[in-house]
Amino acid sequence: MSDLQKYIEERKARDKEFREGFDSGYEEFKIGILLKMARQNAGLTQEELAKLINTKKTSISRIENHAEDIKLSTLKKIANALGKKLRIELI
Repeated sequence: MSDLQKYIEERKARDKEFREGFDSGYEEFKIGILLKMARQNAGLTQEELAKLINTKKTSISRIENHAEDIKLSTLKKIANALGKKLRIELI
């Protein structure tokens, strides 16, 4: 089981509202968690990442917790700041 899957199962177990609305918000949640995990793996705080992409810490927090309507340009900036490449797939 991946770290993401473990997190989801743990959160479902302790948060009824999260569990009930999980499917409808999963994709937004997944993006936010993946970004958070990448930031943490890079050893950066939200504030440090915000400085790297010229934004505010609150913006990084909002993206990680509610990644709805995030611009592709913002995703690309974050990926670059974390030393990653952005890849988008349509399946």
